[in-house]
Amino acid sequence: MSTTPRLSLNALRAFEATARLRSFSAAADELAVTHGAVSRHVRMLEDTLGLALLTRGAHGALPTAEGQRLADGLSKAFALIQASIEQLEPGPLTLSCSESIMMYWLIPRLARFEEAHPEVALRFNMSSGPLDFARDNVSVAIRLSSIEAPKDALRHDVASEWIGPVCSPDYLRQLRIASVADLARARLMVSRTRPSAWADWARCAALAEGTELRVDEAFDHFYLLIQGARCGLGLANVPRMLVRDDLASGTLVAPLGFVRGPNRLAIWLAPHLSRRPDVVKLVDWLHDELRATEP
Repeated sequence: MSTTPRLSLNALRAFEATARLRSFSAAADELAVTHGAVSRHVRMLEDTLGLALLTRGAHGALPTAEGQRLADGLSKAFALIQASIEQLEPGPLTLSCSESIMMYWLIPRLARFEEAHPEVALRFNMSSGPLDFARDNVSVAIRLSSIEAPKDALRHDVASEWIGPVCSPDYLRQLRIASVADLARARLMVSRTRPSAWADWARCAALAEGTELRVDEAFDHFYLLIQGARCGLGLANVPRMLVRDDLASGTLVAPLGFVRGPNRLAIWLAPHLSRRPDVVKLVDWLHDELRATEP
């Protein structure tokens, strides 16, 4: 009767880190041990299993087919261990969102959350793409529906994102923009984080096929694009939630209004934190605020 060999947890950790990072040196840095220690652990694991788990080369270490299967399973297992520990010793409540949402939507409303829940300490993670809750130490995230959520995420699609062109009042008076045809003489601007903004708007607004919308300038981020619109540099196509306060104050105007865009606003929740009282309070508050912002 065969028995499963006893495997060293340190060896399994060393191998998983090496396979994931494709480097003995990077794995050693992550685990705070020497390069030699990682190499010895991996070699011991290969000898115990009787399999080659890594292909070593001048440019790093690549998992073999068997090694990749083992590494995938180990990554999930270590993530589960970490999640179980966090349930017993919860870390800080951390919300992830883009810089633009933080600047233009969250910060103007944050005092309301702090007033309603003064006992909740909230930290922030500035990002807008895919994430790993355990690796990035994130509890809750605001994302667009176009971004793929982690497989284990609890996801709540909250509201549609509304999009449209905005400009300064002076720019509107100078160019007298009152219809789509008037856009031909306007300077159209986008953010490089969403280069298809004008095309998305044209499609969602059901403009006539063949309507030409030539983009004249692209800014690196929405907050730079919005500042450019405020300063009269042109017409910016932006999500309404980022300019609501500017529209209310009259700093910006929306001559053609807004249309329901192709994306929805979603809240992602780390599953192992879903019952924490502070997480529940934050998610409920975000849900209500997003629904109020984009009804």
